Amino acid sequence: MDKIESIEDFYKRRFGWIPDNLKNEIGHFNVFQHVPVEPGKSNPLPYKRRDFYKIMLVVGNIDMQYADKVVTIKKQGLFFSNPQIPYKCGNLEDIKSGVYCIFNQHFFHQYGNLTQYSVFQPNGEHVFELADEQVPHIQQLYDRMCQEIKSDYIHKYDVLRNLVFELLHFAMKMQPSTNFDRQQINASQRIATLFMELLERQFPIEENHPKVSLRSPSDFAKQLNVHVNHLNRAVKETTEKTTSQIIAERILQEAKILLKHSQWNVSEIAYSLGFSEVTHFNNFFKKQVGTSPGKFRNI
Repeated sequence: MDKIESIEDFYKRRFGWIPDNLKNEIGHFNVFQHVPVEPGKSNPLPYKRRDFYKIMLVVGNIDMQYADKVVTIKKQGLFFSNPQIPYKCGNLEDIKSGVYCIFNQHFFHQYGNLTQYSVFQPNGEHVFELADEQVPHIQQLYDRMCQEIKSDYIHKYDVLRNLVFELLHFAMKMQPSTNFDRQQINASQRIATLFMELLERQFPIEENHPKVSLRSPSDFAKQLNVHVNHLNRAVKETTEKTTSQIIAERILQEAKILLKHSQWNVSEIAYSLGFSEVTHFNNFFKKQVGTSPGKFRNI
């Protein structure tokens, strides 16, 4: 598994250079046109987290691969990524065109908390298929970003933040209205969201982040400074699943990824996922999947 990709790593990989303004006091923002990949020359992006935000308009067929699902854009769509959620892009050769902006959390310092928006939450929607008539409006927002970032206007970064918020709200309005029938997120939702964020921060497992440290509901409750019964009620009310069930599902998802995409042996994977004995991991995996980790790896 590769380490978390920093914004510096992105520039090195994509352009071979690092801009001088990455560490400035207002944070970093930039916008780019997607460069089509020649057939047979694509280098698949690995499954991992990035330490920056990205919003991309893509035209073409692309698979966004997450730990628990694959979301396919069949014609055109809007994609949101954030530092908490690892992902992998597939079918890069099938992207006909695209444009995207990247920015770090500091760019929105004192301008709002991005994690309050569902498109940047672990249990939110991150990929939105667009109808033909919606594309020109989104493209126009990106065109304005390109114009503003090149301008000498002293408040251009305020304009760019506003354009990002326009993209956020455009996407969230596409979700069912039942998701937004309350102005305030209630206490249970806040606790459940924080729990999901803590859970996701432990993944993906890689050399610099080698072991899950929070494994039980009580571990998470202690970290969140709430009673474990309070956490369990909040999670059950919000997700209709138990806290233990969600933790087990996420551990299983990461186990499958490590078995298929890492060179670690089963014992190393078991240890990284917080199992004290490899037999405990084998029993857990076989109970959930119906086969042993070794057989699953070789399928």
